Amino acid sequence: MVTDPAEKTFLFLQGPHGPFFHRLGKMLRAAGAGVWRVGFNAGDRAFWPDRASYIPYRGAPGDWAETFERLLGEKGVTDIVLYGDTRPVHAEAVAIARARGLAVHVFEEGYMRPWWVTYERGGTNGHSRLMKIGVKRMRADLARSDPELPEPPAHWGDMRQHVFYGALYHWFVLCANRGYRNFRGHRALPLSTEARLYTTRLLLMPFIALDRILATARIRHGDYPYHLALLQLEHDSSFRNHSRFEKMSDFLELVVEGFARGAPRHHHLVFKAHPLESGQLPLRRIIRDLARAHGVAGRVHYLRGGKLARLLNPARSAVTVNSTAAQQVLWRGIPLKVFGRAVFDKPEFASDQPLAEFFRAPRRPDRRAYRDYRRFLLETSQVPGGFYSSRGRRQLLRQVVDMMLAEEDPYDALRIGRVAPRQPLRAVG
Repeated sequence: MVTDPAEKTFLFLQGPHGPFFHRLGKMLRAAGAGVWRVGFNAGDRAFWPDRASYIPYRGAPGDWAETFERLLGEKGVTDIVLYGDTRPVHAEAVAIARARGLAVHVFEEGYMRPWWVTYERGGTNGHSRLMKIGVKRMRADLARSDPELPEPPAHWGDMRQHVFYGALYHWFVLCANRGYRNFRGHRALPLSTEARLYTTRLLLMPFIALDRILATARIRHGDYPYHLALLQLEHDSSFRNHSRFEKMSDFLELVVEGFARGAPRHHHLVFKAHPLESGQLPLRRIIRDLARAHGVAGRVHYLRGGKLARLLNPARSAVTVNSTAAQQVLWRGIPLKVFGRAVFDKPEFASDQPLAEFFRAPRRPDRRAYRDYRRFLLETSQVPGGFYSSRGRRQLLRQVVDMMLAEEDPYDALRIGRVAPRQPLRAVG
């Protein structure tokens, strides 16, 4: 059921880099809803051209909660919209909105990325409703749905645009932020460092791609069995807020030590970096030193991102903190070990074996259960499209606005049989 948009007033907080939030707000306004945007820095302002609905926040971080509560009353806010729910300004806003009974619309990168976006109410990742929905309940809800769903294309989609908008956003914050002197980023890196890393990444993409292709070819053409370790960005909210690790090096050491104790001596271990890994951490050197310390030098390798699909088919197993890349692992029926809170950490398909035992003789997932889980996600919170390319935004906006205006969240909508029809895959690629 779609509520009357005229009764809705949406307050946007921080979104993904680029114009997606502005386009989304424009469409909600066209539907009849009220729309406002709070900006915390010059990057937020640059990507929200409508100055009449833009509210700059220039106060100190400690004053944000009081200001947010005042804005809710002044603007008659019924819904808040944000990208990720763990950065400090968002976490405070979500807590206040929940206490007031307001709807909280949260966007994130797709659990089924690359060509899907996650849209949920209340929270994502470790705060998602999926954490409490078991496979048995999913199967019951799916009984009302169409068993045939389109599969996402096996390519990233809009990586260049992602890096471009990230670099542009950080340069706005670095060079034009005089009106927001109290702004503090939610990441540990200084803004100048982050802007430099994004720009360097953008300029070096062809050379990084060549290095990655050569390294991947060496692994694929090796004659040894191997296990994959799927890495994330150390500042990733899922890594920092939904796991026990404070530093990536802690996870690296755990994995190398478990591999050294449990894996057969002819097996190898491949660490695959996140596609957006900036080089701030000397991962290659850390991994090399750990391999030497644990007596497995020569059997441990490092790859700078790249196409995961090319590495997965021959892999014996995979380990991760809670990277969404694990979805590709499970789809292929490859054993998976998870070390953080994750929406895919279900007993039917994520291993509970001790790490050394897992590397020695990993248990395979229940592929039928995983397929039902995957289908449940594609019927509910996974929306085709993307934040960064114009083609991806168009695809996303065609569906997500109606989902936001609906009375039920995506999971309840499936349960009661009110799910919008999915668009055909050919409209995505």
